[in-house]
Amino acid sequence: MTKLIEGADGQPRCAWSASAPEFDAYHDAEWGYPVGDDIRLFEKICLESFQSGLSWRTILVKRENFRTAFCGFDWNKVADFDEADVQRLLQDAGIIRHRGKIEATINNARRAQELVAEAGSLAAFFWSFEPEANDLAEPQTQTTSLESVALSKALKKRGWKFVGPTTAFAFMQAMGLINDHAIGCCCRAKAVEARHVFKVPRVVGG
Repeated sequence: MTKLIEGADGQPRCAWSASAPEFDAYHDAEWGYPVGDDIRLFEKICLESFQSGLSWRTILVKRENFRTAFCGFDWNKVADFDEADVQRLLQDAGIIRHRGKIEATINNARRAQELVAEAGSLAAFFWSFEPEANDLAEPQTQTTSLESVALSKALKKRGWKFVGPTTAFAFMQAMGLINDHAIGCCCRAKAVEARHVFKVPRVVGG
């Protein structure tokens, strides 16, 4: 069974939420709750790409810097970035200065434009990969799934970069496509309720 830890309020939470001060609010208010906002979805898939090989805490503490550097993750603006912007970002100590990941974010912004034209919204596309609830294993016991593999393949087919199955799975966890809060965590039921009232966006013509 996934480990729990008692929070300051006496309520049980996923053990990982206590591993860094920044995780408290992130765990309680963000992680695992369904998101249908395209900007937030694009931001998260990009930040998960930057997180590859690093800890999520490293990215979380720099998230506001990333938002400033990438125009609030407005993909229509990021899609216009050029080599001068790449050089600017490589000098920005507030973010992860990795050329490949920076260039991938710019590339993925252009691919996001195409995806919106195809599906109507990023949300409609991403949520089409939501798994059946009864297909999930015990919470926090896996790093990929059939659905994350399928999402990764679908994105790569459309030219997205740095979106492997593990990155896709972490994205799905965080954005509520799966509820991976531990059994007994006080936020698990809240995420379930949020999903019940969440209206799943649909692909245009789907």
